[in-house]
Amino acid sequence: MNTAVKLGSYVLGLAVVFGGALGVGKAVGPVEAPPAEDHAAMTAPTASASAAHGEHATQPQAKDDTPGGLQVSENGYALNPLTATIKPGEPTDFRFAVTGPDGKAVTGYQVQHDKKLHLIVASRDLKTFQHVHPEMAPDGVWSVKLTLPKAGPYRAFADFAPTGGEALTLGADLAVAGDYRPEALPAQSRTATVDGYEVTLDGDLTPGQSSRLTLKVSKDGEPVTDLQPYLGAYGHLVALRARDLAYLHVHPDGEPGDGTTKPGPEIVFYAEVPSTGDYRLFLDFQHKGEVRTADFTLGAGERPQVAASEPTPEPSKHGDDGHGH
Repeated sequence: MNTAVKLGSYVLGLAVVFGGALGVGKAVGPVEAPPAEDHAAMTAPTASASAAHGEHATQPQAKDDTPGGLQVSENGYALNPLTATIKPGEPTDFRFAVTGPDGKAVTGYQVQHDKKLHLIVASRDLKTFQHVHPEMAPDGVWSVKLTLPKAGPYRAFADFAPTGGEALTLGADLAVAGDYRPEALPAQSRTATVDGYEVTLDGDLTPGQSSRLTLKVSKDGEPVTDLQPYLGAYGHLVALRARDLAYLHVHPDGEPGDGTTKPGPEIVFYAEVPSTGDYRLFLDFQHKGEVRTADFTLGAGERPQVAASEPTPEPSKHGDDGHGH
């Protein structure tokens, strides 16, 4: 794993194969060709993805309980990256579209957590994480300035709810050409430091149950009690399963202005993980006008055993939007 791997022009296809092996996408109808000016951009990456996934064409669809982000398409909606080349460390105008059941680019979105669409980009080794908010053109093509720091495979997650539809998280593989040196998963830790802030995590992940996670923010040894709202909450938490980058549901407890939720130092979330193993947690919080990200590695324990005579626990009711916000 320490040997450098040269990623050439073929790396995008390799990354897609790797991602496809981790989660088979749900079936989607044929995609209608975009307008002429966008046709070349859309078909180039799509063709690579199709070739890489051809071996999966006859496999079963993903199960309904498949975690978000493992599939490129679901319920007739598909995530289509339009930018084929990304160089390490260079700002790139990353463009993509979400096509609907009719094969056309979707232009109608519900506002969720202050935005119509959230774009998460993480490296496969989970050392790099970005949460950005692209802008949509009238034709349904999204764009955002994206700088990926090093070569290697990445996963992009589009988190959105189309007008009149349910919330979805679709994922697509990206690749940055160059010498790829994967790094080991960061060790498990309950303390993270960023720009002089210290964030501590209290709580455990229990597979199959809603788990309460409390994150406490301090600066220079003093609790921060004036956090500023970010995306409709005092913090935004994304959880990714280490082995396959499944995007998991994490829900904030309360919201600014509800009369009970305080602006720090504690931010409470509820997470429900489907399996044992390691997870990476990324907390975005805003203070003094700047958003910062604290990251953690946390292991999930054994799934609890339920006796045959005991009723099955009710699923968590926290945050019915199905999003990890």
